[in-house]
Amino acid sequence: MMVLGLGLVLFGHYSVAGTPVIEIEIKDHLFFPATIEIPANTKVKLLVINRDPTAEEFESYELNREKVISGNRKAVIFIGPLPPGEYPFFGEFYPKTAQGKVVVIDQ
Repeated sequence: MMVLGLGLVLFGHYSVAGTPVIEIEIKDHLFFPATIEIPANTKVKLLVINRDPTAEEFESYELNREKVISGNRKAVIFIGPLPPGEYPFFGEFYPKTAQGKVVVIDQ
């Protein structure tokens, strides 16, 4: 039971189907949290919530993902399964401030 609780703290929460769900917020053209950790070799659902009134594009060359998220809207982006490593992402419309990374941890 303790291990399951620790996993939820490190990797977010799980949907009914067992897919980990990680929430990322965009506010003031920044990602919160800027660094997220996920387990290796696991498909993950990112729920990206744009709290800004302007659109932002979640983009990552390493994750092969890009998604425009309108102001005050949400988007779902699936990533993985991925090997251990670091995968940067950024906001294409505000690349100097909207920066983040996914850290994939070997379990």
